Amino acid sequence: MSEDSIKRRAKGLDRAFDILDFLKEIGQPLRPNDIAKGIGSPKSTVYELVASLLERRVLEPVGKDGHVYLGRQLYFLGQAHLRHFDLSREADQALQEIVSQTRETAQMCLLNGRKYTVALMKEGERNFRITSDIGENAPIPWTASGRLLLGHMSDEQIVEMIDDQDFMLPNGERLPLATFLKEIRQATEEGFFSFDSVADTFTHCFAAPVRDERGVCICTLCIVAPRADAQSHYQEYRRVLIDSANRLARRIND
Repeated sequence: MSEDSIKRRAKGLDRAFDILDFLKEIGQPLRPNDIAKGIGSPKSTVYELVASLLERRVLEPVGKDGHVYLGRQLYFLGQAHLRHFDLSREADQALQEIVSQTRETAQMCLLNGRKYTVALMKEGERNFRITSDIGENAPIPWTASGRLLLGHMSDEQIVEMIDDQDFMLPNGERLPLATFLKEIRQATEEGFFSFDSVADTFTHCFAAPVRDERGVCICTLCIVAPRADAQSHYQEYRRVLIDSANRLARRIND
């Protein structure tokens, strides 16, 4: 295969992943024409890639108007990934332990490119339940976990990674870069961070790092609790979360 052919295939693969990422972000079926506009790609290229992805069941047709959406083949691939991904299996157990000890909602969170996402979640056992959409991307500065997931990076790398508009918080205020960087360094040193959620006015978020053998935070374990309960049980929740994260790190690094 020539070098030009290899480059064309690599570019086509990038475009295919752009299509999948865009559909996941939008969260609803779209026509190929709308996908092309959304990802800024030529219509002919998108139509060709959509046809190929449909043939492989990575995409599936929806309705009679030419809409497509993420296909069942992705589900099967995801299940195969989970069967061989120790972190997910072990984290699932850790989240269940957190819920049993605190009765609050527990999450495992990761970086997804330039964004933050909830990868796993166990709902709390109280009547007032807090839920989150698994796999939905959020700006990193909006999250407690973001202060830990970026701890291994330099200030320059952090500035380059995060989109400038992501420092605009939901309330319309702008998070100063200096404040964000200071919180990252403090959270990394302490191995913990918590704050009142900036995404809603009812919850408090706790986060603790799960570090690999190099000391890099590969994911976080989190507790999301009503603010009043978080204040009443702050030290207990903090202890449970840090202990759970440390145990998870030991299990996956052994």
